[in-house]
Amino acid sequence: GVALGAWPRITMEASELWVGFVGAGRMAGGLVRGLLQAGKVPASNVLASAPSDKNLDAWRELGCRTTHCNLEVVHRSTLVFLATKPHILPGVLEEIRPAVGPHHIVVSLVAGVTIQTLQRLLPPWTKVLRIMPNLPCVVQAGAMVFSRGSNAGDEEAALLKSLLSSCGLCEEVPESYIDIHTGLSGSGVAYVYLFAEALAEGAVKMGMPGALASRIAAQTLLGAAKMLLETGEHPAKLRGDVCTPGGTTIYALHQLEKGALRATVMDAVEAATNRACDMAKD
Repeated sequence: GVALGAWPRITMEASELWVGFVGAGRMAGGLVRGLLQAGKVPASNVLASAPSDKNLDAWRELGCRTTHCNLEVVHRSTLVFLATKPHILPGVLEEIRPAVGPHHIVVSLVAGVTIQTLQRLLPPWTKVLRIMPNLPCVVQAGAMVFSRGSNAGDEEAALLKSLLSSCGLCEEVPESYIDIHTGLSGSGVAYVYLFAEALAEGAVKMGMPGALASRIAAQTLLGAAKMLLETGEHPAKLRGDVCTPGGTTIYALHQLEKGALRATVMDAVEAATNRACDMAKD
């Protein structure tokens, strides 16, 4: 009715979307950069809050508005991203709860906090979604998954997906996959950096300068990943295509098998996923 007339309407029209961030750390910063670079939301429509100016300076440089007041963010936004540290979140939800209305869409980036917990600590009608991004969102090559709470419908899911696809791959999944995504993708970028470092060091050992080796290693990873995404082929098929009988690649792969590369990486994903589950229980 008339009472809601004062609130910005939720539309797919970027200029009318008012976006707030409660918490302004690295992950929130990565997301907002993706949204701004893709022209999804004008910087003047973004308001971020954090306790100190340390993180907010970078937001001001991007042209976003900033505040130290979490309630102000909720009052002035339709789409509210929660991006605090997990142990701070319950206090923040208690603080903003009175300001959350039926027009708000609340999206949590907070690791280990379930949709059930979010819905319990916010008003019962709140439209809640939970997303798990990863750091390459900063360069619009992120991998994100999201799940919706019981009050978030197709419209909210479509809005979130449309916004976040500017930051990379974005898939809706059952909430139980979020911890797995953390182990595969959230932490997984670090496994890839370790592999890239080792690739380059191998080339340095053979006589190539380090900076050049690093650039070639990085481009090799980028190209391989791009082929996986664009061909849709199984990785084993693409790997087979590179292996000429008696050629260089099969000699190298034999060494990787001896080092149990695949089993080690599977163990790594398992360990990170289990840790994500444990953190959710704390």
